[in-house]
Amino acid sequence: MPGMAKTRLIQALGAQGAADLARRMLAHTVVQALAAKVGPVELCASPSQKEPIWQFLPLPTMITWSEQGEGNLGVRLMRATQRVTDAGESVLLIGTDCPALDAAHLRRSADSLRQTDATMVPTVDGGYALLGLNQCHSSLFEDIEWSTDTVAFETLHRMEQLGWKVQNNPMLHDIDRPADLRWLPQAWL
Repeated sequence: MPGMAKTRLIQALGAQGAADLARRMLAHTVVQALAAKVGPVELCASPSQKEPIWQFLPLPTMITWSEQGEGNLGVRLMRATQRVTDAGESVLLIGTDCPALDAAHLRRSADSLRQTDATMVPTVDGGYALLGLNQCHSSLFEDIEWSTDTVAFETLHRMEQLGWKVQNNPMLHDIDRPADLRWLPQAWL
């Protein structure tokens, strides 16, 4: 819905253009996650799946849905991680704003969790496009200054303090601000 998604890109793309790009990146992410074939694909949605906006997005029926729920990003990430790891599974947490994150990255990350406690694909802006975990620890999500250039560094530092073995992967570019648009795939321009 225009004005609700990728709002930092509105100045460059307009509200409709930012919403269209968000829709395209979501569809791309879902396709890549399914193509990776590393496990079930779940879309943790906000707003609720019951909202009309989701009626107009042709997403594959084989994905499962859950609601992100209330709280800041850390609370929502921890909730999803806890649910999956409590069931004895590893989790790959990914956003939808990194078109460079493809099925091969997801497969490598899932494979690395067989020998490590965690895996991360950091982004150039200091965040991460993927965080893979075999277990949940609240310190990875609490008191993080989200949407800053210290998120990946702080998360890695906290995993180091836990004594975890971590696979840190090469950085990718995500699409958050107008200057990031140059990192969109050529076919999308």
